[in-house]
Formats: sequence, C-alpha cells, structure tokens
Amino acid sequence: MSTLQVRELRGGYATAEEIVKGVDLDVAPGDLAIIIGPNGAGKSTLLKLIAGLLKPKQGSIALGDHVMAAGDAQLACRSGLSFVPQERNVFGNLTVLENLEMGGYVLKTEVATRIEEQLVRFPLLRKRLKDKAGSLSGGQRQVLAVAIALMTNPSVLLLDEPTAGLSPAAADEILTMVQQLAQSCLAVLMVEQNALLALEYGSRGIVLVAGRKIRDENAADLVADQEIRHLFLGGGKKN
Repeated sequence: MSTLQVRELRGGYATAEEIVKGVDLDVAPGDLAIIIGPNGAGKSTLLKLIAGLLKPKQGSIALGDHVMAAGDAQLACRSGLSFVPQERNVFGNLTVLENLEMGGYVLKTEVATRIEEQLVRFPLLRKRLKDKAGSLSGGQRQVLAVAIALMTNPSVLLLDEPTAGLSPAAADEILTMVQQLAQSCLAVLMVEQNALLALEYGSRGIVLVAGRKIRDENAADLVADQEIRHLFLGGGKKN
C-alpha cells in the first residue's frame, strides 16, 4: 500500500482557479518520485495542495488509511507529512539549534531526542549549532531545512526544488542526501527544475503538463525516452 495517495486533485490559488487538473498519484515508502514539467505546469501548486497550504477544489489526499482534511497544513504535519518550500525554509535570524527546536514545535515530548537524531544524520549541523542559519551556505541551509522537516518523523517528505541556486557539487550532495532518505523507507515527492540530474537519483518520474499528469514511470525509462528528453530534459532527439 502506498503511503501517500492522491486522487482527482484539482485546485489553485483561488476558489474558481484550476492550475492542477485532476491529478492521481501514489508514493510508497522507498520511492523518490520526481515531478518534472515546463514552467507553469502546476508542479509547486500540486505540492502545496498536498501539503495543505492550499485548499483543493476537488479530490482527496490520504496518508495510509487516513483521508486528510482539505487545506489543513497543521493536520497534515501531525499526520506524517512534511513540506520543504523552495524559499524561506529556514529562520535566518535564529541559530541552527533554534531552527531545529522550531521544527519540533508541534511535538509534546522528545524534542531533544529528535534534535540529536538530526545531528547524527547531518553531522555538519552539530558543528554549526550556535551559528545563525543565515550565515550558512546555500547547500547547508537546504540540509538544515530538511532536518527541520524531519523533526516530526514524517512518513512523507515533499520537497520543492531543493537544488535551486546551488552549485553543481552542492546539488549533487543534496540529491544524494535525499536519495538516502528515500532508501531509508521514507516516501519522497520532489519537484525539480534540474530534471535530468534529479531523475538520475530518483526511482520514478512524473511528468506534469498544464496541470495534468501525462507520464508516471521508472525514472531511468524517462531519461532514455527521446521525446521526453527533447521536450523536458534539455536533450535532443537522436537521428
């Protein structure tokens, strides 16, 4: 059974708006599912609808056997879903430790234990605990943003363009980290503009065009598909 189940999801930023137009998808533990598509396809909007930051016009979102209330981000978080936005995903004026404490805000107990788990998982953060998050490099901030999201021990992690603005080396490090999280039986759904690179790390690729899912298959198969490469991955067709 998939951890995340999305059925006939429709919605946008206004009641009458439909940017996402009837999307179905499933993400299971161990999946690293990469959403790709042209600008304006509704990729980030889809993540926000799933995360409860936007209220769907239609459709359902379930985590396991539990159907989520529409547009309730706090409930989604408490139920096992964490979302890392592309921007403003850390508190720049707070220390790394304070950021992790904020990530555990909804927890009643075990905050210190969860912080220690993140420091073991991401050793670089231990060295920067007293530093302001705003002083971290771009890649380090993304690691911290993911660590904050993992404080609630989610079953599903949503990532919106985690490599945006990073150097190629830093992007590789972040994608390796995300791949390892998925391999630890976390279900990961990620939007990435650097589609070709992301699909090299992902297990599945989901192609979104004009708010509709047109492909959902093995990531390696999408990379090898010449039509997909031509349209979305920056590669030309072979003669």
